[in-house]
Amino acid sequence: MQFFLDFEKPLVELDQKIRELRDYSTDSVDFSSDIKKLEKKSNKLRDEIFSNLTGGQRTQLARHQARPHTHDYIKHIFTDWFEVHGDRNYRDDPALVCGFARLDGEPCVVIGHQKGRDTKEKVYRNFGMPNPEGYRKALRVMQMAEQFGLPVFTFVDTPGAFPGIGAEERGQAEAIARNLREMAALTVPIIVTVTGEGGSGGALAIAVGNKVMMMQYSVYAVISPEGCAAILWNDGARGPEAAEALKLTSMDIDALGMIIDDVIPEPDGGAHNNHVAAAATLKEYLKKHLAELKKLSAEELVEQRYQKFRAMSVIEK
Repeated sequence: MQFFLDFEKPLVELDQKIRELRDYSTDSVDFSSDIKKLEKKSNKLRDEIFSNLTGGQRTQLARHQARPHTHDYIKHIFTDWFEVHGDRNYRDDPALVCGFARLDGEPCVVIGHQKGRDTKEKVYRNFGMPNPEGYRKALRVMQMAEQFGLPVFTFVDTPGAFPGIGAEERGQAEAIARNLREMAALTVPIIVTVTGEGGSGGALAIAVGNKVMMMQYSVYAVISPEGCAAILWNDGARGPEAAEALKLTSMDIDALGMIIDDVIPEPDGGAHNNHVAAAATLKEYLKKHLAELKKLSAEELVEQRYQKFRAMSVIEK
């Protein structure tokens, strides 16, 4: 593992010892019993660590440098990927990838945030924070999906929409608001998956779906923990404390019973440890929900989506 979080360090050290013993093993020197003991210890420690993660630690996992991004899921779930560029108004936005693909041979549309891995790509992708042209590109592709009767799959992974002056000048708020309105009225199935970080309107602009799911170690909130801490306490360093208050983990949100439809289990230690296994599990959930939604008419899809989001509130007297 080239990058690991502080609470993962004990696991990394154990895994390193296991690899060393395997490398030193020969026909005359057998370390298999020691390896089994260490593997058992590693599995137990992993269960202990990951069953007691705080909201701040889960936020760290959602942002993990090695976590699979939209292009990774496209690679392992879909075929015949064809990316569409530009909003036909200003420019292309690499922070949001959009295009056409096939899911087990069935044509569909795929839209998702793309953060980037190394520094160069992160800068190119603007750290996964779209400008208004990104959301307008996404809307253009969703309207094409409606024209051809194709289901839409979106993958959410952004700290939020880009708050730069240029983005505001080009109508960031209007672009997000328009997407919310137009997605609510689309007559094709929309399945949303929060794969990493679901931050504020930047996430919601592609998350108005008939089905909304979260990966096990993803987070979803109206603001980032650091942003919340900066507003409440004028101290962004208190982000972990804010993460607990925000109740942004998949478990917290699933407990509300009205926001998401499924929590998708991840491989041991998180999706960053096994992209292929994470994608395989996600694919099964996508297929399951698509099969359910295909039974609904265009009018029923719109009404189901409308009622789903209307129900996301509780009035206390």
